[in-house]
Amino acid sequence: QEESKLAIKYGNRSVAEQHSVNVAWNLLMSEEYKTLRSTICPTKKDLKRFRQLVVNVTLATDIMDKELKELRNQRWEQAFATTTAGMSRKDMHRKATIVMEHLIQASDVAHTMQHWHVYRKWNERLFEELTNAYEAGRLGADPSTFWYKGELGFFDHYIIPLAKKLSDCGVFGVSSDEYLNYAMKNREEWMLKGEAIVSEMTEKRRLRS
Repeated sequence: QEESKLAIKYGNRSVAEQHSVNVAWNLLMSEEYKTLRSTICPTKKDLKRFRQLVVNVTLATDIMDKELKELRNQRWEQAFATTTAGMSRKDMHRKATIVMEHLIQASDVAHTMQHWHVYRKWNERLFEELTNAYEAGRLGADPSTFWYKGELGFFDHYIIPLAKKLSDCGVFGVSSDEYLNYAMKNREEWMLKGEAIVSEMTEKRRLRS
């Protein structure tokens, strides 16, 4: 809509994510990081595998692309439909990649799976950022009109399913259940207090203006 050069360059899909990969990869390929690069990827095959991993896990943080999200869900189901004992080496690598994608997703929204005050802190900062964008004419709707229900939907359709996957695969050990419990508790508390919190955040902005 704003005809950003970056958006046009990346075809208006996963713009921030693709740009992050390119910037990071170009930096890694520079002479300055030759030693680090050779340590991470001793062979061309390792380098190719590492790049694919970087691309996959970074694009996994684009939660707005429904097509990519559906593909990730399908790959998760396929990967965990077979026990490790019956998997080939290639399948095990694929499974590991999918788990890493979900770890990066979790890190991207980690505040939702932590204590309530941590969730509230980062929730409010995002509300501020998007409200600033709205007031600058860069967002189509006032966040205060959809924030309460939007967060409930975010928990129900993204956060809690993600936390359940991490719990099921046991990647965090005993802490996996803890993250799921925090997500569910934050969802419950938001359902009870969210409308009042949105009103409070909106009023704080009004008083500052």
